[in-house]
Amino acid sequence: MASEKELSKEPTLRIRRIYKGHVVGLRIDTVELPDGRTTQREIVEHSESVSIIPVDSQGNVLLVRQYRKPAERVLLEVPAGGVEPGEKPEETVIRELQEETGHTAQKIERIGAFYISPGYSTELMHLYLATQLIPSSLEADIDEKIEVVRVPLSRISEMIRQGEIQDSKSIAGLLMVLTERDPRK
Repeated sequence: MASEKELSKEPTLRIRRIYKGHVVGLRIDTVELPDGRTTQREIVEHSESVSIIPVDSQGNVLLVRQYRKPAERVLLEVPAGGVEPGEKPEETVIRELQEETGHTAQKIERIGAFYISPGYSTELMHLYLATQLIPSSLEADIDEKIEVVRVPLSRISEMIRQGEIQDSKSIAGLLMVLTERDPRK
């Protein structure tokens, strides 16, 4: 069992930026361990993001089906997107809902936040429940081809167990909403 000293922060001694793209950056940090040794950490830099659990008045979750190149497959996911510079997460929720589902929400509730993959990424994802949906669309991103799929809340747990929903942000967000509150209220 590690002591608290062994779990303390790792001061950064040097940062080497490898790549900066539109979505992610990659850097290598040289850090000092509590015992004085140094090592390197490969870190993917990514802006904060949001994931949204939109639930309509009939108790359906609006999911999006889209092809994901890194997975080389079509996945069923909750709507999500990156927080733009100067944008608040709540503004991102409204924008992404309109772009991806053609709806906006009259009620938005923050559920929590989680790190997508803290072993190598800086991305913090904020989770929101969106209800009282009304039609309102924005033009989708030019590089996204999305199909909206309405799924009864009662089917979500089964779909996760059967592997129909495999995206981690979707699984985490849907289970948080299902176990913590009744989104139909």
